[in-house]
Amino acid sequence: MHIMEGFLPPQWCAFWYVLSIPVIAYGVYRMNALVRERREALPLLAVAGAFIFVLSSLKMPSVTGSCSHPSGTGMGAVLFGPSITAVLGLIVLIYQALFLAHGGITTLGANVFSMGIAGPFVAYLVYKGCMRLNMNFYVAIFLAATLADWATYVVTSLQLALAFPAAVGGVLASFYAFGAVFAITQVPLAIVEGVVTALIFKYILQLRGDVLVRLHIIDEAKMRALRGEVVA
Repeated sequence: MHIMEGFLPPQWCAFWYVLSIPVIAYGVYRMNALVRERREALPLLAVAGAFIFVLSSLKMPSVTGSCSHPSGTGMGAVLFGPSITAVLGLIVLIYQALFLAHGGITTLGANVFSMGIAGPFVAYLVYKGCMRLNMNFYVAIFLAATLADWATYVVTSLQLALAFPAAVGGVLASFYAFGAVFAITQVPLAIVEGVVTALIFKYILQLRGDVLVRLHIIDEAKMRALRGEVVA
């Protein structure tokens, strides 16, 4: 993730910008509505943004032109949905590109699409699916965060493979090669991220479970049961 400045050919930079801009525009609209209607959610919005920033800044070398790290977007996706999380991801990625030499402006569209759009959409769908299956809340959070991280790197591998197909085997061979190298670090990192995210949600539920209920993340009966309260 965080494909570095100037690494992608111009046509692919433009392609990923075109795909990302509509999602970001809708996310800005949804965020403005959230700020107007759910003022009590603002501290959680700030926490979600800070979580993305901190985790995605912890980089380690992985593939030439990129790096490996947690993404942190699973929390925001569960709390506020994928489009608002895409905006948080954009803000984080711009700051990192400008001040931390982490990613780039030409590759911003690609990085936003993988970390800010693909990962959060997977997290949101996984969480909603787990809740429909009546799975344990913390297991659902763990799976959402873990699979969001893996989805981010699957998309990054595809982005790199499309831009740099292998001489033998083309895009598919290149995709397998990039994905295999990412997997060395990303499989364990994503599992750790899933555990950390679940623990943070446990803290949020104990401290401000009422906000989770109002955001329709969890119903009141389940929230009270997880807090160990007696439901009359």
